[in-house]
Amino acid sequence: MAGRPSTGQAVELLQAELETGRQALGGLDAEGAWRAFLRFAWLRFDLTDTPDADGLLFQYGTYAFDGPAVFMVDLTRQFEIADRQGDHDHFLQVHCELRFGAAPALLALGSFDSWFFHGGGGDLDEWAEAMSGREGWARIRTLKPAGIRVHQERV
Repeated sequence: MAGRPSTGQAVELLQAELETGRQALGGLDAEGAWRAFLRFAWLRFDLTDTPDADGLLFQYGTYAFDGPAVFMVDLTRQFEIADRQGDHDHFLQVHCELRFGAAPALLALGSFDSWFFHGGGGDLDEWAEAMSGREGWARIRTLKPAGIRVHQERV
């Protein structure tokens, strides 16, 4: 749609939200990153008009993607990318990974994930409130991550 940013701008826009009012990502706690992600979540992008074209994923757990196992919160936005005929080609995922190490209290939280899709008929504010109200989030929200990684991948 005209006037909306392209998915090619998504990482830059998320990075800008994370840096709003801060000199660097190093000063951000989990709640600050979540609030920045929600501002990013409200931006609408130039996408096809299908129910799963624009999704948000809130997940946490212990993962060992590229080294030793660490507790992570992964805030992801997934875009459906269509080919020239308008058919599904692939998904583009933009991640904001908060890494916390392997503290036993965090590892004990286990794992959790929840999706929201802009075209799915739900309410973004209600979903965000439900995620913010989770008991696990109450333990994570004030923690400062050991690292924050923003990246995108084609899936």
